[in-house]
Amino acid sequence: MMKKVLIAVAISLSLSQAATAAVTGDAAAGKTKSAPCAACHGPDGNSAAPTFPKLAGQSERYLTKQIHDIKSGARSVPAMAGQLDNLSEQDIADIAAHFSSQKGSVNQAKPDLATRGEQIFRAGIRDKGIPACMACHAPDGAGNAPAGFPRLGGQHADYITAQLKAYRMGADDDAIGRKETAGRSNDGDAKPMRAIAAHLSDNEIAALASYISGLH
Repeated sequence: MMKKVLIAVAISLSLSQAATAAVTGDAAAGKTKSAPCAACHGPDGNSAAPTFPKLAGQSERYLTKQIHDIKSGARSVPAMAGQLDNLSEQDIADIAAHFSSQKGSVNQAKPDLATRGEQIFRAGIRDKGIPACMACHAPDGAGNAPAGFPRLGGQHADYITAQLKAYRMGADDDAIGRKETAGRSNDGDAKPMRAIAAHLSDNEIAALASYISGLH
């Protein structure tokens, strides 16, 4: 089961992001173009608010795909409604290059959650068929830039929690055929993140998110 999920992740994300790598980004130009992003994500991509994701150090490929998905509506982020409408392909590539070139900061994991979170991140949950997170996101949480797997290490725990619950809701949507929802479903046709999040409890998500926030 774990091996099937990992294969699905690799195929799904590699194919879905292949079309977003054509334009070469200019980080210097992206610094200027990203000025409006600073209010929520910080000028260097390290957001101060735990509900807004850190973009610093994220791969260009992943950032480009997420910007495209939010712009097209494939990923629902109400707080960004309309903000990406006027961005060209070059603008998107430049902004992604800027944030990718920045150094991500690290938070502090909660000691009472870190042990369980580390177990899930490094070994998965065998009896639920959940693979180790590090298989795709690397042992240090740096992700896999060529494959388009996002950097997780140092990300805000609140944001990680919200995204895992959104993927879990996306899995619920699939199960009942619900169309209008706040669930997240832009993990590709193979639905790897939805398949994993569907089996995570609130306590497991909290432990995993806390551990990831301190990982570097």
